[in-house]
Amino acid sequence: MSASRKKAVVRKLSRDWVAGYVSAEEFCRDGAVELLDLSGKVVQVPTTEIKWLCFVRDFNSGEMNNPERLLRKSFAGRPRIEGVFLRLRLVDGEQVEGVAANDRSLIAGEGVFLLPPDTRSNTQRLWIPTAVIQELEAVAVISSTARRKEPSAARRPAPAPGTESPAVSEQPKLFS
Repeated sequence: MSASRKKAVVRKLSRDWVAGYVSAEEFCRDGAVELLDLSGKVVQVPTTEIKWLCFVRDFNSGEMNNPERLLRKSFAGRPRIEGVFLRLRLVDGEQVEGVAANDRSLIAGEGVFLLPPDTRSNTQRLWIPTAVIQELEAVAVISSTARRKEPSAARRPAPAPGTESPAVSEQPKLFS
């Protein structure tokens, strides 16, 4: 494992869970997630057994049945986070919504990274293996309002030859 590790809770399809630390870069190799559990043992969990992997703020949630505290699994309205708004149905029938990055990471790799609906909860990020995704729906592509610009001068139609645009003729001459 690499030197940089993140706190994570791995929820299995059998409803069991394992808490520990995963590598920040490459935690999934050869169809298994490598996890350093809280007792200090390296555990390999096959992706076919994993429902989701939650990157969490802390392990001391006090809840034995829901340590990731992923209470809200759907958005109340349209999310405001930039990315691709996804709705996933898993093989066990559960539906999860989240926002994924609008880049190649959405289709590459062994799973999908999502920002959950409630970013203030214990779960900061969610990774769902492709093996457990039964249905994936792209609900919307959300872009930043700062990126929306007016059409540039290169895209505006040029004035007819021999005529000046109205903006140029109205401007006073500063230099002769």
